[in-house]
Amino acid sequence: MTTRVLIADDQALIRTGLRGIIESAPDLEVVGEATTGREAVELARTERADVVLMDIRMPEVAGLEATRLITADDDLAGVRVLVLTTFELDEYVLHALRAGASGFLGKGATPAELVDAIRTVANGDALLSAKATQALIARFLTGGGPDPAAGTSALDVLTDREREVLALVAVGLSNEDIAARLYLSPLTVKTHVNRAMTKLGVRDRAQLVVIAYQTGLVRPGDAA
Repeated sequence: MTTRVLIADDQALIRTGLRGIIESAPDLEVVGEATTGREAVELARTERADVVLMDIRMPEVAGLEATRLITADDDLAGVRVLVLTTFELDEYVLHALRAGASGFLGKGATPAELVDAIRTVANGDALLSAKATQALIARFLTGGGPDPAAGTSALDVLTDREREVLALVAVGLSNEDIAARLYLSPLTVKTHVNRAMTKLGVRDRAQLVVIAYQTGLVRPGDAA
């Protein structure tokens, strides 16, 4: 099955490079290129992309707002947004996740990492790079900490095991890492993650990280 990808970046050279990398993979296809955030939203609707590669700094409509518009549109429920930017270590990380992005990858990623990231997001498994996870924690350390209104009571719908898995997701562990830590199979971990997403009403793993910090389940400085 071919994954349809929309590239949203205002720099022609970057779009050309991304297209070359993406189309070198037999299971990926570029279905459009957007030069503004507004165009990205429009093309997401008309081209029915599976994944949108979204630059944060876009003209007309910023990348984060374009991301929010795409993920809030019920008609685009199956579209995933992978934020690709040079600003991996600043406050944009948290804002991108809150806007509904399913993944966050720095432009310093290798071609193989980019292709893998697109596949990961397309399969419904959100991707948050290690650097992005660190940046998210740093954001909370500088004043964007737990929301008292969110409270741990918001997690009452989860089982003890689901909370345990959620905490490990939030500190940046992969399903394989969590499986090894808890002596479970990766498939069992994925099931717990999916159940937590369903119960908490979130799209994917990336939003689970936000909830874990907002509720105080995980706090800055917690080790993996």
